[in-house]
Amino acid sequence: KNHSHHPEIMSSGDEDKDDGLDFIEFSNYLKEHEKKLRLTFKSLDKNDDGQIDLMEIQQSLADLGLNISKEEAQKILQSIDVDGTMTLDWNEWREHFLFNPATDLQEIIRFWKHSTVLDIGDSLSIPDEFTEEEKTTGMWWKQLSAGAMAGAVSRTGTAPLDRMKVFMQVHSSKSNQISLVGGFKQMLKEGGLMSLWRGNGINVLKIAPETAIKFMAYEQFKKLLSSEPGKVKTHERFMAGSLAGATAQTVIYPMEVMKTRLTLRKTGQYSGMFDCAKKILKREGVKAFYKGYIPNLIGIIPYAGIDLAVYESLKNLWLSRYAKDSANPGVVVLLGCGTLSSTCGQLASYPLALIRTRMQAQASLEGSEQLPMNLMVKKILKNEGFFGLYRGILPNFMKVIPAVSISYVVYEHMRSELGIQK
Repeated sequence: KNHSHHPEIMSSGDEDKDDGLDFIEFSNYLKEHEKKLRLTFKSLDKNDDGQIDLMEIQQSLADLGLNISKEEAQKILQSIDVDGTMTLDWNEWREHFLFNPATDLQEIIRFWKHSTVLDIGDSLSIPDEFTEEEKTTGMWWKQLSAGAMAGAVSRTGTAPLDRMKVFMQVHSSKSNQISLVGGFKQMLKEGGLMSLWRGNGINVLKIAPETAIKFMAYEQFKKLLSSEPGKVKTHERFMAGSLAGATAQTVIYPMEVMKTRLTLRKTGQYSGMFDCAKKILKREGVKAFYKGYIPNLIGIIPYAGIDLAVYESLKNLWLSRYAKDSANPGVVVLLGCGTLSSTCGQLASYPLALIRTRMQAQASLEGSEQLPMNLMVKKILKNEGFFGLYRGILPNFMKVIPAVSISYVVYEHMRSELGIQK
């Protein structure tokens, strides 16, 4: 066997000049020399069976004068081995060193975690992934607070559109067409400029408890559901996320009902949140605080499922197409993917959101009958047709881009204030 090229591999690969070649240096060396990948593969593949196994890795590194234990060789192997056969074929080898400079999964998670920044008013989506390091250093709560703050500002900024959406969901029908301009004129006439922000207070207030509960629940569900500790597969993440969402929604749902009531309120109807809560309790009892709870819960599933599926496929598409030297896609790509996936999720769950809002509003509207969910859907379909289930979707999507932009700017600002490093 010809060992003459080993000193050269050693000297060009050994960056910190300690005459030992650790795995990082080794993989850097390979990345620098893609042409030699084939040769390296061949020289590593001692028995020419087109596969590299444990013994071969150990043997080759021993030839390089680097003695590693079986465990270490196994680690190197596992980090490259895609299909879990514990041997590497040429494809795995090439994929690993050519297309995956960002081999570090944590790095991909760090950039691609379903970002805290996105709050388009419906926080049904999958909660954040935090790396272990972020959890131990307490970075996570800073990020959550920055996210909550960003959500508060963006919800306030887009509140008039949100109020318009709720109005259309409840009041708009074939016989009562509400246009955007007409709707805003009505609101201004009825309550002046400030009335456009009705219901915003409680909408902002509910961000913090919801985020906190969702995050805690998500961590617990992930532990419960993951088949092997530390690794969470996409479907497990989806289940954990949906359950966490359901948990948070269950706890804060009364605030949702109050938000709808306060948003729709006429001038002088309630003096504030507590007044609203008192009146609902007195007139309708505790049950009223869970009106529309079921369509809301069912809505989480298509929303979270589609959101996650679209996000994951966009992410994988980006990683396979454009990830050249790092897993960091940059702001525009991230926000774009997040916005697109949330929007798709919203499209799917919108009819359920509409039914939920109507049920929440029902008792406060004079003369409207209280219908259970299935009958309400039937009635809307009969009187309004399919698009009756999509009333108010225009202002809803109009607020997506401003909401995302505002929350991103605020989030970045908060991050530098709180000293959160990238």
